[in-house]
Amino acid sequence: MEASNLLGPQAFLREISLKHDKIDNYNRFPFTLSAIGQLERLQFSPEVTFIIGENGSGKSTIVEAIAVALGFNPEGGTKNFGFETHSNHSDLYQYLRLVKSIKKPKDGFFLRAESFYNVASNIEDLDKDDPEARISPPPIIDAYGGLSLHQQSHGESFLALMLNRFFGNGLYILDEPEAALSPQRQLAVLKRMHELISKNSQFIIATHSPILMAYPGALIYQINDGVFENISFQDTEHFKITKSFLDNPERMIDRLFENNETQDQADSSEN
Repeated sequence: MEASNLLGPQAFLREISLKHDKIDNYNRFPFTLSAIGQLERLQFSPEVTFIIGENGSGKSTIVEAIAVALGFNPEGGTKNFGFETHSNHSDLYQYLRLVKSIKKPKDGFFLRAESFYNVASNIEDLDKDDPEARISPPPIIDAYGGLSLHQQSHGESFLALMLNRFFGNGLYILDEPEAALSPQRQLAVLKRMHELISKNSQFIIATHSPILMAYPGALIYQINDGVFENISFQDTEHFKITKSFLDNPERMIDRLFENNETQDQADSSEN
């Protein structure tokens, strides 16, 4: 898991490590996940770090723990969000040791695709609280583009967040942001990421999207056989499978359906 030249001065979060001496039981979640139970240290790029892996491998669990350890709401938002609709996050954050830069970010956000609806609802609730008494600051939604996030599609609200609320010099932690985004919108996210990184921002992202992973120079950790493995974009399973499919979709579909037909024939012969 060693990576060179990752500790640049603009990296707000430089690395994390697991406090193994504080863990008295590895036979409980999330330490039963091999990638977490065996974690020693992860270093982060000052620009973009991707954490990828199969469903259930622990990528979202580790990203969530990093966000909570940094002071973000487990369900997402800025550090000022304190709402809770369902407490189901792990206590992994208590066992993480963070190494930060002496330079602090001026902005930050934890975007969690599965609970972004709750963030949008909380913004509306806060803006409804005695609006006539508000002289300053302006309604919170103004910082998100002025239009209710519930009056936009999921993908549009994600983009509105990145275009309006993320202003740079920030640490942004994203958990599967591609969930509601078309390929074209994912390209728009890449462009916005580049603009923000040019303004001294750092991203840590859990994703399945090979489009997002293609960000030039990104550090990619793939959870493979329970280990965080530093890997190149072209060597990720996501890239290989997507490329193989796009190069010859008919062949891959034939192989998939052939397996089903073979199994159907075997089942018929048994009956």
